[in-house]
Amino acid sequence: MTGDTSTPRSINDALLRAWPLPMPAREGDKEERGRVLVIAGSREIPGAALLSATAALRAGAGKVTVATVAGIAQPLAFAIPETRVVELPETAAGGIAPAAAETIGPLAARYDAVLIGPGLQDEQATCAFVMALMPHLGQARLILDAAAMSVVRRQLQAVDACHHAQQKFIASFGSPALLTPHPGEMAHLASLDKDTVLANPMEAALQAARRWNALIALKGAITWIAAPSGQLWRHEGGNVGLAVSGSGDVLAGVIAGLAARGAPLEQAAAWAVALHARAGERLAQQHGTLGYLARELAAEVPALMHGLAAR
Repeated sequence: MTGDTSTPRSINDALLRAWPLPMPAREGDKEERGRVLVIAGSREIPGAALLSATAALRAGAGKVTVATVAGIAQPLAFAIPETRVVELPETAAGGIAPAAAETIGPLAARYDAVLIGPGLQDEQATCAFVMALMPHLGQARLILDAAAMSVVRRQLQAVDACHHAQQKFIASFGSPALLTPHPGEMAHLASLDKDTVLANPMEAALQAARRWNALIALKGAITWIAAPSGQLWRHEGGNVGLAVSGSGDVLAGVIAGLAARGAPLEQAAAWAVALHARAGERLAQQHGTLGYLARELAAEVPALMHGLAAR
């Protein structure tokens, strides 16, 4: 992989203080804080939807709606009473049926940020669903995570319907979109060897951003955020305790919550990566480096945001 790169900007206190998050007016209501639509979860991984939706609320979003498979919708509604929950038809493999786009599509354009992917199963159905939903999103900021990122796969062995539709999808990224792969997912999406990604993650993120015309947040001990324009951001921090099931779902939810408040996706990603890492550092001080839970991360976010904004 080759290509010219800009000088990466370090995501640190100085950058974040100079790049403050949008804040609602003191008299502002929940509408001013933005709406998030989280499309996530499955019978086997229901917690991903809960983690992402909770994180979006902790990041300051005013309203969150969760759209999920019918089998877990009712218990999820009780688990997160602050959200609206919409039932979607389910495939035999446990994914969201492509026809669900007809159910959620008319609602989607009302949201400021749309997160698709945490905990979704059935990659083929997920790909078809995302493709069907895309025309309904309007100018909503789109965050694709986990299985939903499969729409940009270019592997020859990809499902034919997904592969043939892929070029239309790539060309249609006219509104803001962000993908959040870890190195294994990046290798899968871009048909690369994982070792190639690990050897030069900055270049992998930059090439993907340009190829797919989307922002890329390539997660790891060092997280790289790349824009199609060649802009780069670099974050180093957190600890190994963040490498735990559900951690990525929380990060995706924080990004969506910040984006709903009006932050451009690159700003939402930079702030979310920093807040996520600092939440891990704070929990490590309380519980030790290993053993804290992903569901504990979101509760640390509001105080961390306030602390950065107050400096």
